Amino acid sequence: MSKTEQEKTKSGQAPAGKKPAKKKQKRRLIIVAVEILVLLILAAVLFVVVKLSKIEKDTSFDPEEVEVNEGISSEAQEIMKGYTTLALFGLDNRSNGNLSKGNSDVIIIASINNDTHQVKLASVYRDSYLDIGGGSYKKCNSAYASGGPEQAITMLNKNLDLDITDYVTVDFNAVVECVDLLGGVVVPEVTDLEAVLMYGYMDEINKMTKHNSKYLSGGGTNVTLDGVQACAYARIRQTAGDDYKRTERQRTIISAMIEKAQKANLKTINSLINALFGDIKTNYSNTDLIALAAQMFQYELGETVGFPFEKTTKVMGKKGDCVIPCDLESNVKQLHAFLYDDNAYEPTDAVKEKSAQIINDTGYHQGDGA
Repeated sequence: MSKTEQEKTKSGQAPAGKKPAKKKQKRRLIIVAVEILVLLILAAVLFVVVKLSKIEKDTSFDPEEVEVNEGISSEAQEIMKGYTTLALFGLDNRSNGNLSKGNSDVIIIASINNDTHQVKLASVYRDSYLDIGGGSYKKCNSAYASGGPEQAITMLNKNLDLDITDYVTVDFNAVVECVDLLGGVVVPEVTDLEAVLMYGYMDEINKMTKHNSKYLSGGGTNVTLDGVQACAYARIRQTAGDDYKRTERQRTIISAMIEKAQKANLKTINSLINALFGDIKTNYSNTDLIALAAQMFQYELGETVGFPFEKTTKVMGKKGDCVIPCDLESNVKQLHAFLYDDNAYEPTDAVKEKSAQIINDTGYHQGDGA
């Protein structure tokens, strides 16, 4: 080392072309920290992918078979592009675990605002008198049984002027497992009558799921329900309001589950994934699911409603007691205002034709419902 270099070293300056040991060590620590961060991110992605592999991917689902009405205005299409819309189906197939066919006792349209991440839910009453395909008018929940998710989604698109291509189907068993893993959910009120009506459903669900949930001693406010109780509560339809009130209860349980899940820790989320994904079927890819999951904690549940808004009931011969939209055209306008804040929506000719057919079949017009 030259005299000059020795002087620089003594004065605390590094020799030319060299860096002090402390700076080298600091740089190595930064590199190690970055490497650890990258490994953690890769591990998190791998974790999610492994978990998502438990979900039954619908490889047979053909989006080309899903139909959409022609004639939806370019303005309406542009508005709808600002939202992610998907169909949620709930099947009562606990005995066979088949998520490909069966009557969809739960039909929910979820609209997610891509900017605000607000989620709106519209429950379509399962007994709604609609065209399930090919001009066959009957209870809309039979569309899933007739042609699986493709026909069920087409039914929603063709009757309601929607453009849905994605879906998630769950078995009722998923509700039981999810609520239990979340430590129960709180509902604002359970009436004494609802508590009694839950008995029969709870007996059935306990038997099917091998649980031993206890009856409620009575009604009350801010009632905590376990999985079996929550599922039974969501299935009640014998009170005033019939299926209308039933879908309201379903939305209450879903809202409570979302609120609880957003506060859950990683261990609970992991348990939920392990337990529930086997009860779910969807056409979403792992990439799609990861993108949705990444924003989960940004989602905010907004309003929830039942569809049709204006309706009545009528026994339609062998088709049974149906929910009649009064009329379909005006209800579709209200639906687009609710889901997409599109207050100027004008239904397509296809919807107007279906609306006229329902009026002809039932005798009920706009203004005849409640």
